[in-house]
Amino acid sequence: MTLARLGLALALVVWLMPGSLAAPAGKRLTLAEALAAADSAHPDLMLAEAERAVALAEQEAAASRSDLSVNLEAGLRRARPSTGPDSSLSDNTLKLNARKNLYDFGRTALSEQAAKAVVEARENGLLEARDRRRIEVMARFFNVLAADLQLATDSEFTAVAYVSAENARDRAKVGQVSAADIAELEHRYQEAALRRNASQARTRLARAQLASAMNQPGLLAAELEDPELATNNRSVPEYEALLPVMRAHNPRIRAQLALLDAARQRMEALRADNSPMLDAEIEAAGYSRETASRDHLRAGVVLTWPLYQGRRVSAQLAREQALFHKLQAETGKLGMDLADSLLEVWSELEQLQRSVRAAARKQVEYRDLALDRARGQYEVELKTNLGDAMAATMEAKLRERRTEYQLALAFARLEALLGKPLEEEGQVQK
Repeated sequence: MTLARLGLALALVVWLMPGSLAAPAGKRLTLAEALAAADSAHPDLMLAEAERAVALAEQEAAASRSDLSVNLEAGLRRARPSTGPDSSLSDNTLKLNARKNLYDFGRTALSEQAAKAVVEARENGLLEARDRRRIEVMARFFNVLAADLQLATDSEFTAVAYVSAENARDRAKVGQVSAADIAELEHRYQEAALRRNASQARTRLARAQLASAMNQPGLLAAELEDPELATNNRSVPEYEALLPVMRAHNPRIRAQLALLDAARQRMEALRADNSPMLDAEIEAAGYSRETASRDHLRAGVVLTWPLYQGRRVSAQLAREQALFHKLQAETGKLGMDLADSLLEVWSELEQLQRSVRAAARKQVEYRDLALDRARGQYEVELKTNLGDAMAATMEAKLRERRTEYQLALAFARLEALLGKPLEEEGQVQK
């Protein structure tokens, strides 16, 4: 295998790459820029924001139950008096009525508190949606980087296989290689080319998925800047220390607890429906026909006490109680599921930091040394495995970078579960 032929094969493979993967004459997309797009008007965020807007409107409606109400009533009538001339008279009226609730035994306050709790739940749901969006964008960003590295690795192996097949054909001309050996090497080259073509297709698919995650479908980034990921070296507190933090700050748990509180307040408001209401009322009126029983101005306090309402209140209360018990069960299950998720992420971080990362780095060190040795042997023509060593080195570096990407995603999932940055948790522990 000649070095010139290997270099020519590598140049050919790079030249065959699609234009979308070539380095553009512009700035590379960074992880920070991609994450900044996570807060754009993506359908997931729009849905969470719409749910919060509905909850805010319901809170406003609950607070307005005790607002002042003013009504205008106008009536055009003809009346025939029971005494006097046998003819109809005009009996038109115009009334302006103002009514304000003074006390409703907690109906309005309880309904407003329930609505506020729902707003808190929706706001936590919005926080969770933003965390999901950021993690999705980060995962898609790393998928593109890994796909590019995989393509480079497969391209390297393809170039090596191509040169091996070409060298075998040259040697076959002088009878040093059999036809069967040539067929095997050509088969290896075709298999390597198939893997490379599949990797090339994955690079485009990964870019399309990143563009969709960034809410920019169709705008495929040409090149991405590989981040340093220095925060992967952070220490991780023990699982037992993280569990109470998650239970106190996780957005999903906080949202579920807020919904439970809202259900409690609604039940109390329904129980208050059997209590009286006290309203203040002022009415001014004008009449086309004056009588002794008509007043032009009246004011007073009205007490309304519902003595019997059938099964309306009891049926609604039974429904709210059933929903409350359902929320209780969902909250308990959610707590167990999130505790399992926390343990899974914590275990993944422990394994990645303590063993997987070390193994990946050792493999890179070994492959670098093997590559140096292959270069020396190639120069003195002892062996012709330089191309294989170069490909194996790239494969080892791919494994190392994938490990770092997995670490960064695991840290992001951990912080989303905790509902706060890991650095703040470290300060609390100190």
